[in-house]
Amino acid sequence: MADEIRSERPATRPTPRPGERPAARPGARPEYRGGARPGSDSTRRPGGDASRRPFGRKKVCAYCKNKELFIDYKDARVLRQFISERGKITPRRISGACARHQREIAIALKRARNLALLPFASSRFEE
Repeated sequence: MADEIRSERPATRPTPRPGERPAARPGARPEYRGGARPGSDSTRRPGGDASRRPFGRKKVCAYCKNKELFIDYKDARVLRQFISERGKITPRRISGACARHQREIAIALKRARNLALLPFASSRFEE
């Protein structure tokens, strides 16, 4: 009678202990663990790929270089250089300003916007 009451479920694999990896299924792909993808010819360089960089040397902050220049919220003509076409503040990597002067530029732009010297957004959005 014990033979007749067999379970129809297939036998399960043993569960791995904590910290162990489960055994791979037969015929399964090896697990991807980072680095170059299997089958690709590219290898990652630790410093990045220099051929992808659009510029050769680091930009220098114009306000650090020329100490006579200063950031003024009333000078809208100068502040327009730090606004994109859409009216967004350009980031440091594009504007070339150092962290200290980028903060001052952002504060001056916000003040100029509040006084209606500069627009919050562009008047026309091209699609």
